[in-house]
Amino acid sequence: MTQRKPKLPVGQRMKSGVQQHLRQSLSSLGELWRAPMTSLMTMLVLGFSLSLPALLMVLSNNAAKVEAQWQSAAEISLFLKLDLDESRRQGLVTRLRGMPEVLEVHYLSPEDALAEFQQQSQFGEALRYLDSNPLPAVIRVLPSGRHSEADAARALRDRLAEHSEVAMARLDLDWLQRLQALANVGRQSGSALGVLLILAVVLITGNTIRLSIMQRFHEIKVMKLVGATEAFIRRPYLYGGIWLGLLAALVAMVLVNAMLIWLDGAMAQLLSLYRSQIRLEGLSAGQSGALVLFSCGLGWLGAWLSVRRHLRAIEPH
Repeated sequence: MTQRKPKLPVGQRMKSGVQQHLRQSLSSLGELWRAPMTSLMTMLVLGFSLSLPALLMVLSNNAAKVEAQWQSAAEISLFLKLDLDESRRQGLVTRLRGMPEVLEVHYLSPEDALAEFQQQSQFGEALRYLDSNPLPAVIRVLPSGRHSEADAARALRDRLAEHSEVAMARLDLDWLQRLQALANVGRQSGSALGVLLILAVVLITGNTIRLSIMQRFHEIKVMKLVGATEAFIRRPYLYGGIWLGLLAALVAMVLVNAMLIWLDGAMAQLLSLYRSQIRLEGLSAGQSGALVLFSCGLGWLGAWLSVRRHLRAIEPH
């Protein structure tokens, strides 16, 4: 009877497995280093492909913040009747401040409204020749929380317009709805483009691994002849895909931050026209980590699909 070789303890087997994985991962990184120009070009192509979806995600997050600020800043302007005395105006202001749907109330007397109009319009000098003030008192109401959304704000405007002291109530949300529609189109287009670029990352990684397999065709044949398992042969290529994904994610993060720095000044100037002080924010630590993991996963997937197909075609004779 032949004696069976005693099995190694579990701890030693785990240690040996970890060392083997470490050696193969480092050897796969060495393979990339031995072809620097090819690896660099592949890494840059993958980084460019990943940077656009990442940039679209960052810009979408920033656009959501700007949109939320403008949505919450939507004001209802109540133009009061001209024949009201000051006590009735102040009484309405008091009632409005007691409403749970109202966050803030700003009162402008006819004199304040005229002064503001003179300051903001080009007819300041002409208004001085008027015998009386033609402007009514104005109450600016800022809805609270969920009441600042478009439908709720309209319902609140209609309720406020029913007060006997109010001559007209105005809520201008048409421009905001158009902006939201454009933002939704941009998000959907960005998502579709992102899916295509993610597929491109998988295909480019798979093709790179395929070329590496073809270059080592005879070596793989010999390894199979001496009894190497599929998992042992496959492992360095999978690690190669992960390394490509990691390096591509680092390139993408550099590109995204560089583009945000370039866009920040122009965006700040644009937003200042709408009295918004929001600055562009880049990838957070969590988003950067997610991008790295996602990119490594795509690299692994592309390598696995390529290895699964091409290794089976190499059989020793």
